Amino acid sequence: MARPAGGAIVGAAETTKLGVIKDQSALELHAEAARLAVADAGLTLNDIDGLATAGLPVITVSHHLGMRPRYLDGTYIGGGSFLLHLRHAVAAIQSGLCETVLITHGASNRSRIGRPPRITDPASPPGQFEQPYGAFTPPTLFPIGVLRYMKKYGLTHEQLASVAVAQRMWASKVPRAMFRDPITVDDVLASRMVAYPMHLLECCLVTDGGGAVVVTSADRAGAGSFPKPPVFVLGAGEACETSMVSTMRDLTTSRAFVDASTAAFAEARLGPPDVNHLMVYDAFAHLPVYALEDCGFVERGQAGAFIADGHTRPGGTLPMNTNGGGLSYTHTGLYGIFLLLEAVRQVRGEAAAQVPNVNVSMVQGVGGMFEAAGTVILGSHDAYTG
Repeated sequence: MARPAGGAIVGAAETTKLGVIKDQSALELHAEAARLAVADAGLTLNDIDGLATAGLPVITVSHHLGMRPRYLDGTYIGGGSFLLHLRHAVAAIQSGLCETVLITHGASNRSRIGRPPRITDPASPPGQFEQPYGAFTPPTLFPIGVLRYMKKYGLTHEQLASVAVAQRMWASKVPRAMFRDPITVDDVLASRMVAYPMHLLECCLVTDGGGAVVVTSADRAGAGSFPKPPVFVLGAGEACETSMVSTMRDLTTSRAFVDASTAAFAEARLGPPDVNHLMVYDAFAHLPVYALEDCGFVERGQAGAFIADGHTRPGGTLPMNTNGGGLSYTHTGLYGIFLLLEAVRQVRGEAAAQVPNVNVSMVQGVGGMFEAAGTVILGSHDAYTG
C-alpha cells in the first residue's frame, strides 16, 4: 500500500512555444508558463501563496507576476531543482506554511534573451581542479565516468546510441518535439563527435521554453474541486554527492541517484516493479543507463542491453522518456520541469504518446554533473488510495 507524501499536482503547463523563441525573455517565459499552469488548475495568481523557482531569482519572478507569497523556495542544484521544489512544497503545505505552491521555469538558453551569465568562481573546486584542464562545458564534464563504465561493464557504443534511438521513437509521436525524424544506431554513430565518446545525437538539445506546476494538499486535491485529475506525490527524495564529477566515489554509479531514489521508494512504500512509467533526466545518453541501475530497475551492468533490446521503447516493458527526452523533445538547460510535466500528462492520460494504464510514474532528476539528485514518484488516485 502506497503512503502518499501528502501533496498533489493540480495544474501543469508548458509555454505555448518550445525550441527557438526570439521574442520572449527568460522572465517572460517564466510568467507565461506560470499563468498557463494556474489556469490549468482553475485558479488565479491571487489563489497562490507559495512560489518556487530556479534559473532566475524567486523574488524577481514573484515581483513580475505581482504576487505576495508567504512561502519562497529558491533552491538551486541545477536541472533537477524543480523536483526538490516539489518535495519542499509538499512539506511546506503539510506544515501549514502555505496552501498552494507555484513552481516555475523559463529559460532562453538558445536565443539567450534575458539569460543570466554563467560564471564559475575560479577559487571554487571546479575552478581550481577541472577547468584549468579543459573540463568546462557539460559535454566535457558529464561523460567523464562513462568510459570507466564502458570498460568495467562492457557497454558498447551501439548500446549507448540505442538510448537516442529509443527516445526518438517516442519523439516521433509527439508533435511538439523538436526532433521527430526516426534515427538508427548507425545515424547516431555517424553524427559528429562532440566529446568522446559522445556523438552529437547523444547530447541534449539547446532550446528556449518554460513550464510550471501547481501543488496543493492531497486532501484538497482529492476533494474534486479542480478541473483536471490530480496527480499525487507518493514519495520523494533528494541527495548530493560531490561538487565535481571527477571526484565521484565511483565513476560508474551515482550515489546521489541511489540515495534519492531509495528515499522516494521508501516513502511511497513502492519498488521498481510497481513503476509503469519512467522519466529520467537525459542531458547525455548515459544518464538513463546509470539511472536504470542506480534506481534498481536492472542489475548492475545490464542497462545498456536492456535499452538496446527495446524495453524502454514504445511497446516496451518500461516506457521511459516518452516525450522524447532532452535528446529529442527539448532541453532548456534546466530540464527537470519537463520531466514532471510529461509524468503528469501520462498519469492524467493526456500525453501525446500516451502509455496505457499509467498509475505510477517515477521521475529521476540530476543536479549538475552527477553532483546531486532528486526523485519523485507520482501516482493516480488509485495509486494514492492504495
